[in-house]
Amino acid sequence: MVLNGRAVTLEVRPEALLLDVLRERLSLKGAKRSCDMQVCGACTVLVDGAPVSACTYLAIEADGHELTTVEGLAGSQDELHPVQQAFWENHGLQCGFCTPGILLTTYDFLRREHAPTACAIREALAGNICRCTGYENIVRAVQAADQGWER
Repeated sequence: MVLNGRAVTLEVRPEALLLDVLRERLSLKGAKRSCDMQVCGACTVLVDGAPVSACTYLAIEADGHELTTVEGLAGSQDELHPVQQAFWENHGLQCGFCTPGILLTTYDFLRREHAPTACAIREALAGNICRCTGYENIVRAVQAADQGWER
């Protein structure tokens, strides 16, 4: 697989979940375990650009695919991706537990949608549960990311 822009080869057990391989074998801790049922969005990663729940996605299914975790979103350790920057500047995060999944979902959403309404943003993020922010700042951050990101 290609993981965050780099080729990765490893052997995995057939039943190994992508989330466990990312966190335990590859030390990528951004995706979190929470519900184990594709409900909360804390484990979201991108596979070939589309959001998936790593808690139910078999690692072996990643063979031959391109994966992006929140650690690879910026592409550089020296600067944030515009989506990350907008969340930082607009206080779209609080405890940070849900943030990686929301960032990747936002990234996917804004690649397809420009000038989204607050309602469209809430609908796009419906699969991501945040228990801290109340979503108002998240919506503002997504709108700011849309305006500040030259695609």
